[in-house]
Amino acid sequence: MTPTHPTTTDPSTTTTETAHPRPHLTHTVFNQSTPRVDVNEYELNTVLQEAVVRHDAEWAEAELRAVGALVGSAEFQHDAHLANTITPELRTFDRWGHRIDEVEYHPSYHRIISASISHGAHTRCWSDPQPGSHVARAAVFMLFGQIEPGHACPVSMTHAAIPSLQLQPDIAAAWVPKALSRNYSPQLSADKASAIFGMSMTEKQGGSDVRANTTVARPVGAGGPGAEYLLTGHKWFCSAPMSDAFLVLAQAQGPGGEGLSCFLLPRVLPDGTRNVFRIQRLKNKLGNKSNASSEIELDGTVALMVGEPGRGVRTIIEMVAQTRLDCVLGSAAGMRQSVAEAVWHARHRSAFGATLADQPAMKAVLADLALESEAATLTAMRLARAHDEDASDTERAFRRLATAVAKYWICKRGPHHAYESLECLGGNGYTEDFPLAMRYREQPVMAVWEGSGNVIALDVLRAMTREPESVSAFDAEVNRARGAHAGLDAHLYRLRRQLGELAELDAAAAQRNARRVVESMALALEASLLVRFSPTEVAEAFIAARLGNERGLEYGALPTGTDLELILSRH
Repeated sequence: MTPTHPTTTDPSTTTTETAHPRPHLTHTVFNQSTPRVDVNEYELNTVLQEAVVRHDAEWAEAELRAVGALVGSAEFQHDAHLANTITPELRTFDRWGHRIDEVEYHPSYHRIISASISHGAHTRCWSDPQPGSHVARAAVFMLFGQIEPGHACPVSMTHAAIPSLQLQPDIAAAWVPKALSRNYSPQLSADKASAIFGMSMTEKQGGSDVRANTTVARPVGAGGPGAEYLLTGHKWFCSAPMSDAFLVLAQAQGPGGEGLSCFLLPRVLPDGTRNVFRIQRLKNKLGNKSNASSEIELDGTVALMVGEPGRGVRTIIEMVAQTRLDCVLGSAAGMRQSVAEAVWHARHRSAFGATLADQPAMKAVLADLALESEAATLTAMRLARAHDEDASDTERAFRRLATAVAKYWICKRGPHHAYESLECLGGNGYTEDFPLAMRYREQPVMAVWEGSGNVIALDVLRAMTREPESVSAFDAEVNRARGAHAGLDAHLYRLRRQLGELAELDAAAAQRNARRVVESMALALEASLLVRFSPTEVAEAFIAARLGNERGLEYGALPTGTDLELILSRH
């Protein structure tokens, strides 16, 4: 039977719904937050702005505002999304069967890293050293990393390679000017005037125990610093394999000296031919999707010795120190993204008759997340200032210990912070259409790279033993805030007692207690900086939530009386 359809001429069969259908009713979007795009990420970041001025980098504010507008634009954010969803692919051979060992990236990735380098996120502090130069570079690095973190890996390694390269003047003369260039080209070529650097130390059997490396370096001639060697071995992790050159570790052999040494490995040789650099596979990582990480095989690969033979760890540790700082910067940048997205959502979505941001439970969570972000940013920028060229001996001693302490704590706080921020968005946060799913997968890498938790905690112990002046410098820094808050004073007293007890323990017991002491040190540093540089209400809330007797295990358990509005007004 053919069904009949009601018409407006038959009132007995017509209803308002059938006569005047509303086909778009279920697709009307309301009570959703508006897109957080076309904002200036620098101008909206009060904590970062204050730190830039405080630490002598006010001269860079015009460029920082330009960077803030760029990374906050809809176009840049769309590129960030593309770079993390259309991920790098390995091209081992070309279509004619020639081995090429190339990684193909989506054009969005090249646009992002090109913009980052054009603003000096890699080496501006080396090309223009002055008070606050590391602070300005850190702020640029954080703004780009806040929106797209994967490209920050090769940017960071290029920045960090400079101090190691400078230990070998002849090599530095050829390569440092290329690293300082603000031009970017993805092409592998010996004629390029610019260069991106990578680093590869770890091997299957060793991991963080780099002295277990089995890659062999045989001299072409007499060998020694600056000389040419042929490397044979397998590297378990090599990030950004399309970089122009790498610093690697290998066991040197021959009359020029033996032992674990540092080498510069170019991807293209001076005559234009490709160096032997066989990319075995790309790592299938949890996060950091836009950045290719790989396993590589070296087989008679040409490299130049950097520094003294047998002193490879000492040579490359300069690079590691810088990349550890960048892990802190990257984690703090991630916290800023998480807070910004969570607060934006909560201010644009309503439930139970009020916006989420006005609901007491949500407001407490947001404020607690903001406290964590502010403490991390203050610490990161204070460390950046300690890395400037004009740093005193005391500053250098402070940064030696404080960088490791901050790397341990802030990077460990990142994943939970990202998760809690993601939860503020509800189901939206759990989808890849919103950036916090990417951030949740990204944050753990900062804690793993350049030394995971135990490695960093043991490094803190090593610094305390070998460089006792670093303990004195750290103690002096955190005690600048003594007398301003009773809760912090009590924590500083406990910390001194912990450090004294740690010094009396045997090696095994000290290792077992290292994490607890490093945590206390990190909280002391964060709290002291907040007391000195943030509004009193912010510092008091942090101390009560992290050091006080009422501290909770989850975000949002802030003491009664906390000025939530003031805290959130800074974010």
